[in-house]
Amino acid sequence: MKILVTGVAGFLGSALAQRLLEDGHKVLGLDDLSTGKEEVIPAGVEFELGDMLDRPKLWTLLQDVECVYHLAAKVAVQESILYPREYNSTNVGGTVSVMEAMRDVGVKRVVFTSSGAIYGAQKAQPLHELMVPSPDSPYAVSKLSAEFYVKTIGKLWGIETVTLRIFNAYGPGQHLPADHPPVIPNFLKQAVKGGSLIVHNSGSQTRDFVYLDDVVNALTRAGTTSGVDGATINIGSGKEYSVLDLVNNVVELTGADTETIYNHKATGGVSRMRADITRASKLLGYKPKFSLVDGLARTLELDPRFKKAI
Repeated sequence: MKILVTGVAGFLGSALAQRLLEDGHKVLGLDDLSTGKEEVIPAGVEFELGDMLDRPKLWTLLQDVECVYHLAAKVAVQESILYPREYNSTNVGGTVSVMEAMRDVGVKRVVFTSSGAIYGAQKAQPLHELMVPSPDSPYAVSKLSAEFYVKTIGKLWGIETVTLRIFNAYGPGQHLPADHPPVIPNFLKQAVKGGSLIVHNSGSQTRDFVYLDDVVNALTRAGTTSGVDGATINIGSGKEYSVLDLVNNVVELTGADTETIYNHKATGGVSRMRADITRASKLLGYKPKFSLVDGLARTLELDPRFKKAI
């Protein structure tokens, strides 16, 4: 197929584009490089610099495209609290712009990447797709709003839509910004350099960490599987690990002599998160292959930033 990947210079977008190329598809990529890096875009991708609000550019790129993977978004929860208007503009307005352009050109399928963050704090685990969302950040609100736009515009204009609620994805090449870095690459970097591991609150809070390759497998299946129009599907490992579990695994795998420091004044976020992946298994044949230990070991092996740890 001829496929467009928005956010192609990002962590997930670049890995997805590589897999699509390997599978024999023609891949176009769009990114404004506000957070992504052009050097991570795989060779073979026809890359266009630009943003999702540029309708003429979208019309040009979407000619003869059969499927759009819409990954472009702002994703930093803490940043969204400070700049909710920007998150609304990019994550909601940008998504609507992509859907309108698809409608105008006649593209018939979109795979949209949402987030497990839309669930917020829930009384029961695991988290399943029929639960009433309780977003607790502008980022989560923007993703939930974009979900509704994707599904509604799809129904109105005959566009097949698949929404994947991706939980805590990690793996080689994950972005590591100075402000509010993702916990896994941050812990790995600190351990490799002999720094301290900072744990927010008690560290008992749990997350569903899902390895990059498993996420990419789900994405590729969502783009080609029949009978999933309109579906919203969780993508995670189906397991939950506490932050302290993560600390122990990182220390053991790296052999680091590092100190763990607890910042009890900082919020650790919701107390528990575990994805129910029953629907993913049923609709996509999705079965995660990597445990947390396996995924961490593979990240250490493949990411040059952490080479000193092995």
